[in-house]
This record gives sequence, C-alpha cells and structure tokens, in this order.
Amino acid sequence: MKELALQYSTIILFLHVFSGVIWVGGMIAIRVAVHPVMQSIEDPAIKLGKTLEIVGRLFHLVIPFIIFLILTALIFEIYWEYSGILIRIKEGIWSIMTLNFIYMYLRRYKAWKLFQAGKLKEAKELAKPLPNLLLPINIFLGVVAIFLGVVLRGF
Repeated sequence: MKELALQYSTIILFLHVFSGVIWVGGMIAIRVAVHPVMQSIEDPAIKLGKTLEIVGRLFHLVIPFIIFLILTALIFEIYWEYSGILIRIKEGIWSIMTLNFIYMYLRRYKAWKLFQAGKLKEAKELAKPLPNLLLPINIFLGVVAIFLGVVLRGF
C-alpha cells in the first residue's frame, strides 16, 4: 500500500491542497463577496432565506473536500511518515475547523427548519453568528493552515 501511496503522491498532494483551497476559498467568497451583497436585500424574510440557502449550498459543496482533506492527511501521516510539531499544529487547525464546520452546519440546518416553519426571529438568531463569527474564525484558521502547508513543503 505504501508503494501505491508513493506512486500517486502527486495526485494525493494535489487533492489535499485543492481541497483546502476549495474549502477556504469558498468561505472567503461567501464572506467577502456574497454576504455584503445579501445585506442590500430589504425584505428580512427573503434576505434570511437566501442567506441560509447560499450557506447550505456552500456547506454541501465543501463536505466532499473536507473528506478528501482528511483522507489525504491520513495518507501523509501513515504512508509518508510525516511528523513534527508543524504537522501536529496543522492537523490541530484542520481538526478545529472541521468541528467548527460541523457546529455551523448544524446551526444552519436548525435555522433552515425554523425558517421553513415561519419562525423568522428564531432562525435569524441561530444564523447570526455564522457570517460574523464562526465563518471568519474558519477563514483565519484555514489561511494559517495553508501557510503551514507551504512552509512544510519548502521551496
């Protein structure tokens, strides 16, 4: 199995980096480009509904990439025998991001159900920390993790 991992090392590394870029890039696009435009919608119900829909689409888009990221990291760990403090820090960062993602996913899901039930105020309260706190935390951590990946690979 180790020979197979080494034989496809370029593809595995590409999937790892690409997965991180899609996840972090998607969050940046939503927070920096989409969220500010959504604030111009005056009808609160439409604004909340579209925001929850957009965030839901992003979350479903990045789930496979999060899985690829974890799987490729495991391949690095097991077959390429990566070790060291920077690897552990990077693994910790991606782990925190994954836990934060799960928390955001569940909040958004509950907010969507409340929205569909016509409970706009409750849905808005559940969704409120997503773009203003939780997403920026993951963006920051993701940028740090990508930087550490570059440092680990060297020039």
